[in-house]
Amino acid sequence: MVAVSTFQASSSLKPSTSLPSTTTRRNLKPNALPFSSSSAFSSRVRVHRPLRIRAIDAAQPFDYESRVAQQFHDAQRLKIAIVGFGNFGQFLARTLVRQGHTVLAHSRSDYTDEARKLGVTFFHNPHDLCEEHPEVILLCSSIISTQLVLHTLPLHSLKRSTLFVDVLSVKEFPKNLLLHALPSDFDILCTHPMFGPQSAPRAWTGLPFVFEKVRIGDDNSRIERCEKFLNIFAREGCRMVEMCCADHDMFAAESQFITHTVGRVLEMLMLESTPINTKGYETLINLVENTAGDSFDLYYGLFMFNKNSLEMLERLDFAFEDLRKQLMGRLHGVVREQLFDNAGIGKGHSLPDDYGYKLLKKGQNGSVPTLSLPSKEHRSDDVAKLDKCQTNYSSQSADNSMNALNGFAPVLSLISKELRSGDVTELNKFKPNISSQSEGSAKLKIAIIGFGNFGQFLAKAIVRHGHQVLAYSRSDYSHVAEEMGASYFNNVDDLFEQHPEVILLCTSILSTEKVLKSLPVQRLKRNTLFVDVLSVKEFPRNLFLQHLSHDFDILCTHPMFGPESGKNGWNGLAFVYDKVRIGADESRTSRCDLFLDIFSSEGCRMVEMSCAEHDWHAAGSQFITHTTGRFLEKLTLEATPIDTKGYETLLSLVENTAGDSFDLYYGLFLYNANAMEQLERFDLAFESLKKRLFDRMHGFYRQQVFKHEENLHNVTERRMLPKGSEEK
Repeated sequence: MVAVSTFQASSSLKPSTSLPSTTTRRNLKPNALPFSSSSAFSSRVRVHRPLRIRAIDAAQPFDYESRVAQQFHDAQRLKIAIVGFGNFGQFLARTLVRQGHTVLAHSRSDYTDEARKLGVTFFHNPHDLCEEHPEVILLCSSIISTQLVLHTLPLHSLKRSTLFVDVLSVKEFPKNLLLHALPSDFDILCTHPMFGPQSAPRAWTGLPFVFEKVRIGDDNSRIERCEKFLNIFAREGCRMVEMCCADHDMFAAESQFITHTVGRVLEMLMLESTPINTKGYETLINLVENTAGDSFDLYYGLFMFNKNSLEMLERLDFAFEDLRKQLMGRLHGVVREQLFDNAGIGKGHSLPDDYGYKLLKKGQNGSVPTLSLPSKEHRSDDVAKLDKCQTNYSSQSADNSMNALNGFAPVLSLISKELRSGDVTELNKFKPNISSQSEGSAKLKIAIIGFGNFGQFLAKAIVRHGHQVLAYSRSDYSHVAEEMGASYFNNVDDLFEQHPEVILLCTSILSTEKVLKSLPVQRLKRNTLFVDVLSVKEFPRNLFLQHLSHDFDILCTHPMFGPESGKNGWNGLAFVYDKVRIGADESRTSRCDLFLDIFSSEGCRMVEMSCAEHDWHAAGSQFITHTTGRFLEKLTLEATPIDTKGYETLLSLVENTAGDSFDLYYGLFLYNANAMEQLERFDLAFESLKKRLFDRMHGFYRQQVFKHEENLHNVTERRMLPKGSEEK
């Protein structure tokens, strides 16, 4: 519809005599006009213009901008044939179709229905696919089958300038394969999307996409085609990394292969979520979920077709053995010291060969459990038997367990599951029961014994809640205490004479017994509450019960976090506690609840759990987490330009565990009766994984050898036959 000038639109509604004719207006003077003023005439004259088009209120179906945009969009489209339409092929196809590319597919299995749902054309016959003349052949087959798949493609049916692209997790192998198998007319682009359906189910933003333009023709059309393909991933936000195949494999052996190896070892341990998961343990569970989604063929391909992988496997093996020797060497020293002390023999003298055995069998108040662990030579080859590899022990009473703790035997003993059956785990939200005191007046006087990093870490929160903090440590932290509003004492007697209501032990596991025995507990009020925060629980529980009088209250706790993992707050982090002995008086129960409320108010997930149950869960989570971090630390892992999410998880784990002293890790091993079992299961899982790899490699090698011998035998037989006697 056309819009016209105001005058023309309105003039049709008025008589034509309303204005003088043009000739009359030309001859009249201004004062002779039939209008009241000359301005009125001027305004009427200005609106009288020729009819002209001002706007079009209907969009044209083929305007210039739309045509240009459509032409540009069509120019960016590619016809891409995906060869190998399994999980990863379908994963890539979704994005290719969404971006408007024409996608064809072929696979040994029938994925017709899946292809139809994605908007992909599926071909059962590779000849039919190649006759469609796709611009790009995208190889999404497994590493092991790539060579076979490539040889089955009818290359003669393709255009001679076709671009071949692979997405394998190793790069030198497909590069050499494509250069050898393809005619020189074909273009070659080697790529590796460092993500998959598990690690990037929704978006690829920031994830590395590695590529090398192995052979791209000089024609502009071929260069542009390569750029169009790479732009598919750049548009999705991938971090584009151009890198030669050799460098990729060097970095991938350190990052990807190690990540998959650790994930597979942990998968064999059948890790499960516990009520007291740490952040580090949750990252290991996530790692297992990510790597378990990949087939063993992928992992075997990473091992077989990356020449650097064998070296990394050996380094992993050496690192774990070194960690194991470090633990056992220190344990050996403790056992020898106990043996010599109990025998009354000087360290320069020798012991009878069977002395240690007799002492173990003799024990205290009856038999003491002995440890029977499988040697590497006699370990089961069957991965399914992994969980059945348990330590053997003789039954014992609870009293014998506590008495044995003070000797060398508990270092080697394990607590049976039967003894744990009486320990009931309670997972309740902590509800403070503080009566007869208002929040403003309910403040505690808390003495922290051991004012190192962790003691200071807790003190900041305690002071923030308005409680009075006293502190003592072997080292002088008076300036640190003053800055955070705590009172520091260089003499523990002076501190205890202040009659603190709570004694909070923040010492290391190894020094706890010595520190506890050195405290002048006689200077305290008889109903003082003793609290520990050690990473093991049965050890301090038994220690408190043995060395403290019945008048003292005992609360065993474990904040499942520290200065590193809890630096951004404690919300949602587990705080485990066991009210071992709390007096029945309302004042004593209120005091215990008031102390626990410090952590509850910070948002901690309060978990009430027996000490035995805690140690059972912690051996499977905390000790495994620290073990993994410790032996990876020995590899001196570093960030690479192509880090995967899984590898970044391992680097973060190493950083967190490396911040803790070896004494802490050794304490987790020495004072948790379940740790030895977990160490052996870890070792067995690693050995089983290596055996599975080497068995498969051995089978492949045997197949090649016997195939060669069979061919050689057939050739020899044919040569030995008389001339003209060959079968026709």
